[in-house]
Amino acid sequence: MERYKGAELGRMSPHVFAIADISYRAMIDERRSNSILVSGESGAGKTETTKLIMQYLAFLGGHSFAEGRTVEQQILESNPVLEAFGNAKTVRNNNSSRFGKFVEIQFDNHGRISGAAIRTYLLERSRVCQISDRERNYHCFYLLCSAPAEEIEAYKLGDPRSFHYLNQSSCYELDDVNDAQEYLATRRAMDVVGINENDQEAIFRVVAAILHLGNIDFAKGEEIDTSVIRDERSMFHLEMTARLLMCESHALEDALCKRVMITPEEIIKRSLDPLGATISRDGLAKTIYSRLFDWLVDKINHSIGQDSNSRFLIGVLDIYGFESFKSNSFEQFCINYTNEKLQQHFNQHVFKMEQDEYTKEGIDWSYVNFIDNQDILDLIEKKPGGIIALLDEACMFPRSTHETFCEKLYQSFKSNKRFIRPKLTRTDFTIVHYAGEVQYQSEQFLDKNKDYIVAEHQDLLTSSKCPFVASLFPPLVEETTKTSKFSTLGARFKLQLQQLMDTLNSTEPHYIRCVKPNDELKPLLFDNVNVTQQLRSGVRCA
Repeated sequence: MERYKGAELGRMSPHVFAIADISYRAMIDERRSNSILVSGESGAGKTETTKLIMQYLAFLGGHSFAEGRTVEQQILESNPVLEAFGNAKTVRNNNSSRFGKFVEIQFDNHGRISGAAIRTYLLERSRVCQISDRERNYHCFYLLCSAPAEEIEAYKLGDPRSFHYLNQSSCYELDDVNDAQEYLATRRAMDVVGINENDQEAIFRVVAAILHLGNIDFAKGEEIDTSVIRDERSMFHLEMTARLLMCESHALEDALCKRVMITPEEIIKRSLDPLGATISRDGLAKTIYSRLFDWLVDKINHSIGQDSNSRFLIGVLDIYGFESFKSNSFEQFCINYTNEKLQQHFNQHVFKMEQDEYTKEGIDWSYVNFIDNQDILDLIEKKPGGIIALLDEACMFPRSTHETFCEKLYQSFKSNKRFIRPKLTRTDFTIVHYAGEVQYQSEQFLDKNKDYIVAEHQDLLTSSKCPFVASLFPPLVEETTKTSKFSTLGARFKLQLQQLMDTLNSTEPHYIRCVKPNDELKPLLFDNVNVTQQLRSGVRCA
């Protein structure tokens, strides 16, 4: 790192340290905030690149003395904590970030790190309950199954193969990774970022509870469209889940299997059939996990602290690259929407603004043609009439289905050149993105967009005797209760994304594009066609 300190760009071998260095020098010399945007497809090295940038900035802006935990130590140690709970093995990457992250590192007038804030985006909630073969769930589940014997006994854990949320895939271990050692390393990192022993114990109690929750199966009850706990094994896991969450087992069973309907005349308790109870179970697991992840981010931010007097920052963005799979759902839609916004930002700074500057200064130059993707963004985000607005509208009406939603899209965008109606399906739609066409399956769009918690789940966990669990589910105020049914993930994400773009637009940007040499996860193997495709589009269609 010392060799790159203050070195002129291009004098040393290309390295992320060089970009971090010129970003830091520009902030100091020009008294302006900077940002570094790391892009590339899954497995290209975005997360590792981001960690190297943060290490270098900590090296430049660190304090020469180290009394107790320094801000830069906490920033660096936040990485293994968030990786344990936000990363997972996928077919493309053994340590894939399943969330987006923007780290704002704040500096004082002397160029020393004085605070930081971490913003996260789009945690992949569905992975908690559903994983594909050759992939894994979030790392923390496997780490806990490799914890010391006394914790395994206390939480009644064991072989990951015995848990439904882990055994949907045949992959349980990672090459060259010792989960037992990683568990202890994660606990040490939690110490550094200010998570005390009691909170750590509570965190892993919740992780264990989710594993047991996934093993609760349901059978048909005696009455039509009712469900009961399937057998003694499922009853054991129900009782363990209740014990770990510190709630009553019968209350947990009711929250999973029944719904309360309030009419002007009476209160009706309605039972769910086994499929409905299973959906309820998985919904509860996803909600608990996402609340836990949000708590970790908030705790890390609180421990590190933000410097209200800081005038300058360097933001580091590590977010999903463009995605196109055989099956593309709401997550891929949001991810690709993000990449459209970032591509526009890149176009504006690298092409539009430079060309405008050349014209203004009378410099002779050759026009560089580039794709302006504003029409794609209008298709997605325009209000009223964009896809997100139409999805939110569909979510407000109880009788809306993914079929009626798609029909509305077909009618609204039949003449839009960026929108294609596939011929062989009535519930898919295709968007012509800047990086290529992506066909989306709409089946789960409405359910995934509805950003609310089931009232029975909320009531159950708000009343938990575990202060930590109860803190994840604070009581809803009356106004929130009235409006929560109209809260949507798409609208919230659109706002978050606009705030991110506002921040990026107020900084001097630097770009690092990670290129994946092959899809085999092997060293010293260079796939020319693969690499060329990535360079042409900036990211690659899968």
